Amino acid sequence: MSTSIADIRQEYTKHTLDISDVDADPLNQFKLWFSEAEKAEISEVNAMTLSTVSSDGLPSSRIVLLKDIENGGFVFFTNYQSDKGKDLEVNPAGALLFFWKELERQVRIQGVVSKISKEDSEKYFISRPKGSQIGAWTSPQSTIIKSRDLLVKREQELSNKFKNSEVLPKPEQWGGYVLKPAKMEFWQGRPNRLHDRILYTSSDNSWEINRLAP
Repeated sequence: MSTSIADIRQEYTKHTLDISDVDADPLNQFKLWFSEAEKAEISEVNAMTLSTVSSDGLPSSRIVLLKDIENGGFVFFTNYQSDKGKDLEVNPAGALLFFWKELERQVRIQGVVSKISKEDSEKYFISRPKGSQIGAWTSPQSTIIKSRDLLVKREQELSNKFKNSEVLPKPEQWGGYVLKPAKMEFWQGRPNRLHDRILYTSSDNSWEINRLAP
């Protein structure tokens, strides 16, 4: 390794953030930042880290994709029988993290996760490419398998079965979740690690806004 990990650092200088700059509603503020990230042509702009906690108290994180902002929360889709689905079944608390390096920004979100309606899950499922629909049927997500060949064989079987169908039925074990935030923090990188941090905290159906020390 040519460079010490401890010596890797970057100075942040692109933007500033103050309480006077932000919207009173954190979802509106998020939409503004998301729009600016889209305009900056950030790759996978909707990629977010989802953190959950298992029944034995172990945290786990993975990247998922934001698919909508509605009903006061952030919507994503997955297999209900996956590790994250099992975690959320016993502990519905979750956290999201967006990091847009090009804008020197991150957004941290904490809240409660619940399933969206079956109808809304089906509506999104049929909008997906056929290959993605087949993939949802193919993979027993998070379970141990002996080889990739099992997935390839299963995918081919399903492709043959549904070769004359453009739309597949939604698997029962697959669908959407919505995380409704209780806290949202907007972080803007600043020089000398004196970053701007604005925290929204839900209180009595309104939002309290405060600045945090970096």
